[in-house]
Amino acid sequence: MRDTAKRGNAEKKTMADVSCPANGKRASESRKEDDGSFPVKIQGAGVDAFELQVNGFWLVQDTILTLLGREEVAPRTSLSLALSGVTLDPMAELQDVKGFKAGVTLRLVEESYSPRSAQAHLARVQEMLRAAGPQDALIEGRSPSVLNTLTQTSEAPPTLHSFKNRRANIKAEQTSEAPPPPAYILPGVSELPPLTTLLPTNTHSEAPSYILDLSLSCWNPPPGFRKLQGDFLYIRVHTLEGKQCEITSCPRGFYLNRSTLDVFDPRPAPSTPVCHCLTDLLSNISPQFKHNFSLLRHRPSLPAEEVLSTPHRTLSWLGISSLHSHKSSFRGRLGLEQGLSTQAPDWNKELQAARDLPQRSLEERLQRDRALLQVNSAFVWAVAQAAEKVVDGFVEPINGSCDDPAFLLGGVFLSMPTHSEEWLGGERGHRAAQRLELRGVQVYSDLEGDLQNLHTIPTALADYRGVRLSAQGLAPGLQGPEQAEVPNGLLYGFSAGPLENPARRKLLELLAQSAKALALQRHVVLGPTGHQLPLFTSVDAQGILGADGRYYLLDVYRTMPADANFLEEGGDGVETEHEEGKEEHFPRRYPHVLCRLRPELVKAFVQHKHAQFTKRVKELMEESGGVDECIKAGDSRSTDAVRGACKDVGSISHIIFEMRFNPNIFSPGVQFPSSESDAVALQKRLLKEAASFIINDQIPAFMNDCVQGSDVPMDGATLRQALHQKGINLRYLGHLILTISQSNLKHQLRHITRLAFAEIVVRCAQRFFNGYIQGVETSNLSAAASHFLCCLLVPNFSSAANGEESKKRSRRRGRGGGGASDSTAWSALSGNELWSVICQDAQETYRLKEGLGSNMDYLVEQYGLQKISLLREICLKTGIQLRLREYVLDNRNKAPISPDDVLNILPVIKHITMTTTDATRMFQAAQHSLQKGLLEQAYEQLKEASYLFGRVCDDLHPEACHCLSLLAKVAYLQGHAAEARSVQLRVVVISERVLGFDHPNTIQQYVLLAVYLFAGGETALAQRCLYRAKVLLLTVHGADHPYTAVIDASLGLVLQGEQSLRYIQNALKLNGSFRGETDLTTALTHHLLAQRLCVTGDYRGGMNHEKEAHSIFQDKWGENHPQTKCSSDFLRNITQQAVRVERSIRQGGVELSDTLPESLVPSLDTTLEQLALVNGILKTSYSTRIMEFKEKLKERKAAEEAEKTKSESSESINENEASEPQASNGEVTGDATSNGEQTKEAADASEKSDHSNMNGEIESHMHNRDCGTQNKSDDEEHRSDISKCVPTESQSKSSCIMLSSNEAQSESAVVNGKECVVSEGDLEKRVETE
Repeated sequence: MRDTAKRGNAEKKTMADVSCPANGKRASESRKEDDGSFPVKIQGAGVDAFELQVNGFWLVQDTILTLLGREEVAPRTSLSLALSGVTLDPMAELQDVKGFKAGVTLRLVEESYSPRSAQAHLARVQEMLRAAGPQDALIEGRSPSVLNTLTQTSEAPPTLHSFKNRRANIKAEQTSEAPPPPAYILPGVSELPPLTTLLPTNTHSEAPSYILDLSLSCWNPPPGFRKLQGDFLYIRVHTLEGKQCEITSCPRGFYLNRSTLDVFDPRPAPSTPVCHCLTDLLSNISPQFKHNFSLLRHRPSLPAEEVLSTPHRTLSWLGISSLHSHKSSFRGRLGLEQGLSTQAPDWNKELQAARDLPQRSLEERLQRDRALLQVNSAFVWAVAQAAEKVVDGFVEPINGSCDDPAFLLGGVFLSMPTHSEEWLGGERGHRAAQRLELRGVQVYSDLEGDLQNLHTIPTALADYRGVRLSAQGLAPGLQGPEQAEVPNGLLYGFSAGPLENPARRKLLELLAQSAKALALQRHVVLGPTGHQLPLFTSVDAQGILGADGRYYLLDVYRTMPADANFLEEGGDGVETEHEEGKEEHFPRRYPHVLCRLRPELVKAFVQHKHAQFTKRVKELMEESGGVDECIKAGDSRSTDAVRGACKDVGSISHIIFEMRFNPNIFSPGVQFPSSESDAVALQKRLLKEAASFIINDQIPAFMNDCVQGSDVPMDGATLRQALHQKGINLRYLGHLILTISQSNLKHQLRHITRLAFAEIVVRCAQRFFNGYIQGVETSNLSAAASHFLCCLLVPNFSSAANGEESKKRSRRRGRGGGGASDSTAWSALSGNELWSVICQDAQETYRLKEGLGSNMDYLVEQYGLQKISLLREICLKTGIQLRLREYVLDNRNKAPISPDDVLNILPVIKHITMTTTDATRMFQAAQHSLQKGLLEQAYEQLKEASYLFGRVCDDLHPEACHCLSLLAKVAYLQGHAAEARSVQLRVVVISERVLGFDHPNTIQQYVLLAVYLFAGGETALAQRCLYRAKVLLLTVHGADHPYTAVIDASLGLVLQGEQSLRYIQNALKLNGSFRGETDLTTALTHHLLAQRLCVTGDYRGGMNHEKEAHSIFQDKWGENHPQTKCSSDFLRNITQQAVRVERSIRQGGVELSDTLPESLVPSLDTTLEQLALVNGILKTSYSTRIMEFKEKLKERKAAEEAEKTKSESSESINENEASEPQASNGEVTGDATSNGEQTKEAADASEKSDHSNMNGEIESHMHNRDCGTQNKSDDEEHRSDISKCVPTESQSKSSCIMLSSNEAQSESAVVNGKECVVSEGDLEKRVETE
C-alpha cells in the first residue's frame, strides 16, 4: 500500500503542477527551490524529448508513474528509467542515484510484458481511446463542472500591461459586450429559471472515433504450444477503413498475425513490426486511426481540477438520458473486468498500513495523509459498488441466512440486519446505531499522537433502494488460523471478565488517554455477575488485540454522552417549561433511545463551563478581599476559591477545572455500584445542564448568527452543517421552529423556518420511501420512484389517472409489470395518504402537530417553500437522478414526473473523512493571522496551506476549496486581481466537482469570481457568473433569502442604468427585511442606491436614501464619527447639485443640468471597493474604540512635536512644520500626501481623511498581540500601550489591507463619492487596535 500511495502522490501532484495556469502560479511552483525540485530531460522509447520537473525525494517509481501520466508518453506502460546506460532501482530516491543532478538526461527503457502487465496496457489504451465526453459525469451520476461553458466564449483575460487600460474602458465594454440579464432572474419575477439552464446540454465537441471495435479474439485462449512461444492473448481489431485484423500480445509487445475469422494462423504477418505500444501498431494498420489519435494527443489539456477524479462521488440529482450518449468502452469485450480484479483487497490491512507510516518529518506526514486519503477513497468507492450489487441481487449471502444476511464482496463485509433490537427503537433505532457507530469511528480516528495506536476498522454506510447496509473491512484474525504467539481475543468490554496481562494493561492505558482527549470519565459499572467493572467507554465497546498485533476498539456507537432532553416520558431528565405550549416540555419521548450529544456540543459546553469557572473564581476572590489581595497573599483563600468554583460548576476534580462525562448515564440496563452514587448524581446534573445549554444558549446563538449573517444556510445540507457546528442535533428542528415563531426575529428568520420545514418533510418522506421502495420489483423501480415523487409534490395525487399508463409501460419493458400484489403495493399510494404519514411522523419525531397543513401547497403558501427545491432535496437524500427537463409540479391532471424521467437510483454513502493535519493547521494559522490584520503573513501561510493540500488531496477537498477561496480574497486585497482570478477559477471548478454544481458554496464562489473578473475588466464574464449564481440560488432556495441581496447588490454595481436601480432597490428591500431597517448593511445599500439615483439625475430620491443612511450611521456611531461625517458630506453635495440643477432649469440653462460633479460619480475604484464590502471581502468595523485610540495617538504626537518645537531653532521649526506633520499624518492619521505638498495642504488632507473612513475600517475579530487595548487608569501605562501599537514599516506593510492594484496605497470611502483617501498606515492602526 505504501508504494501505491507514493506512486499516486507523484503522478497526481505533477499533473496538477503541469496544468496550473501561468498567470496564477500555485504555491508549489513558488516553492520549487525550497523543495529541491529541478528539471531533467526525458527521451527514448519512441518518445520526443521533453523536460520534466522532479523532486529529489521522489522514488524512481514515482517518476516513472509521473511520466506515464504525461501526454508525451501515454498510453505507454512497462517502462523503466536508465541513467548512463544503467537501469535505475525503482525503490531508490532520485537524490541518492549516483550522477543524478539538475539537467541530466534520463532514458526510457521498454521492459518486457507479463500477462498481467499486458492487460494493464490494454486497459490504459482503452481508457485513453474512450476520451471522456462532456456528459460522462452526468451519466455516471457525478456532479459536473459547468464553469467552462461560461468561460469558453468569454474574452481573454487581460495582461498585466493592459490592466489599467481595460479598467479605464470598462464602461464602454459594459454597453458593448455585456449580455442583458435573463427575464427570469429580474427582481420581482415569479417565474422560476428553467432547469435546462442549470446544466449544459453540450460543453464541447465529442471526441472522434478511432476504431470500430476492439475485442478479444475468438481464438483465445492460446493453445499450449503457442503459450510456450510467448503468446498471451489474441485481440481482434475492426478499423475505420473496414479492415479486420488479428493481433497477438507477447512479452515484446504486439504484432499482427495471419489469423482470420475462420482460420487460426498465429504466425506473424509478413512485413509487420513488433510494437511495444499497441497504439503504434494500430497507427501502422489504420491511417485514420493515426490521424485521429494525433488529434487526441495534441488536444488542449484541461486543468488538473477537471481531469483528476474526486476522492468521493458527489451526486447530481439531474442528468441526461444515456439513450444516445452511451458509448462502448471496449473494457468488457477485452475481458479486463475479470482479469485485473482477481484478488480482493484487505481494506483493514491497507488502512492500518497507511496509519503506521512514519511521521517524523513533514514529507513523511504528507505521504501518510495522502495514503490514508487514497485508501479511504478507494474503500468508499468499493462500498458503493458492493452495495449496488448486493441490493440488486447479484451476490449471495455468505451466512446463508435470510433473516440477517451478510455479504462479502470486493473485500467489503456488508451486513443487512432485518430484525432490529426492540430496545433500541426498532428499525429507526438500528439505523441510529449504525450512524452513531460511524460517528464514533470518526472520533477515535481523529485522535493524534500515541492514541493512533488505538485502531478502528474501516467503516461506511450505504443507503440504496431503501436499504441501509453497514460496510466494514474484515476484522483482523477472523480469517486463517489464530497465531499462538499473539494473545488474540477480547481484552476489554462489559463481558471481558477479570483478565490481567501486558496486552490488557497497554490497551487500558490507550483507553485512558483517549478518554481524556474525548472528555470521557473513568467510571465503574456492575458487570454481568455483579462484580465491579471499571470502564473508559460505554458498556457496548469492546477492545481486542488482533492477529496483526494491533489494538482495535469495536462497537463505539454510544461513545458520546446521552442527551437528557430526549428520555422516556417522566424520566430523570432536565425539565423545561414554556410560556406558550406546554407540550414542548423536556424531557420528551423519542422514537429511539439512542439520542446522544454531538462532539461539537460537548466541546462548546466545556468551554461554557470553563467561562463559568473563571467568573466564579473571581467572584469568590472578590468576596475574600479582592483578586490582587488573594494572589499576593499566597494563603489558602485563592485555593479555597478554586475549590469552591470547581464544586459550583461541577468539575470532577476538586483542585483543578476538569470536565468529563460518563457515556453510560441514562443508558437503559446499566447499573452502578452504590459507591458511585455521588459521581452518578454529578454526571446527571452535568448532562441536564448540557441539555439546557442546547435550549438556552446554542439555539439562540444559532439564530443570532443567522440574523447577523455569520451563517447563511440556503438548503438542507448547509442548514445541517450550521446546526451541527453549534452541536445541535436535527431532532431539535421542531423546537427551533417553535423558538423562532415565539421570538421577535420571526420575520427576519423566515428563511430558516422555511428550511427547517423542508428538512422535516424531506426526512419524514425519506423514512417512508425506505420501506416503500424495498417491496418494489426491479422492473418497476422507475415507475414506483416517479409515483412517490408525484404523491409528495402534487396534492391529492392518486394512481387512478396514470395507473393504466404505468402498467402499459411496464409491459412494454417485457416484464409485465410484476405481479398483482407488487403492482398494488406501490401504485396504491396516494398523495393524501403519504402526506398523512409524513404529518404523523413529524408529530412523533419533531412534535409538529398542525404545522405541515393538509398538503404541500400549505407550506408553499404559508412559508414560501418551493416544490422544485424540495424535489432537489429528496432526490439528493434518496439517490434518485432525474432527467434534465422542465417539470410542471402544479399540474394536478397529469403526472409531472414519468417513469422515463427517473434515470437512475444511486447509493448514498456516509463515510468518515480523513484529516489533512499539516495543511489544516497551516490554514487555521492563516485565518488567525488574517483576523489579526497580518495580511502578508496570512498570504504566505495560505500559499503554504494550499501547497500542502495539493500534495495530499490534489486540492479536490472541501477544506482545500475554502483555503484557496481565502487565498484568492487575500490576493485580491493585496491588489493582485489577476492572481485572485486564476485561483478563484480553480475554486469554482473544485466546488462544483467536490460539493456539487448547485451547492450553496458553489453559488458564493461564483459571486466572488465575478468580483475578481470585474476588477480585471472582464465585465461580460463577470455578469454571466452573477447570472449563474442567481439562477442557482433561485432554484435551490428561492428569491426570499438574505444572500439574494448580496447577488442583487453586486449586479446593481456591475450593471448600468435602469437595471442597476432595479437590482439595488431589491437588495435594499431584502436587507431591510432580513437585517433590519437600522442595520449597517441596509445603510450601505441606501448609499449605493443614492449614488445610482444621482447618476440617473434623480437627486431628490438620492437625498432621501442618503438621509436614511446618514440617520443609521448617526444612531450607530454618533455625529462626530468619520463615517457619519462622510455621509453628511455626500448628502451636502447632493443637495448643492440639486439646487444648481433646479436653478439652471428655472433660468432656462439645460446644459448645466446635464453635467454631474465628480464628487457624485462613483469611480471604478469606489465601485470595486463597494463590491468587496457587499460580498464580505472587506468588512466595516463597528467599534468606536478605534477612533478614540486614534485621537489619543494624535494628542501624543502633538505633544512630541511641541517638545521639538521648543528645543530647536526657528529654521528647524519651519522645516518641521513642513515635514514632521506630514510624517506624523502618514503614520498616525494615515493621510497619503506627497512630499511636495505644503503644510496647509497636508493638514487639509489629514482632516479630509478623518472624515472619509466609510470603507477604510477592516473588521478584526481578535486583538493583536502587540496591541494594548485594555483600559488602564494610569496615563503612563496607557501611553506605553499606545506606543506598542505604532507599527514599524514592515509591520505596516503586512497589516494593511489594500483593495486595488493601483500604485496609490489608499482606499476610497463608500459614502463620499469624492474618494476620501485613507492610507495604509491608518488602516493598519485600525486593524491592530481593534
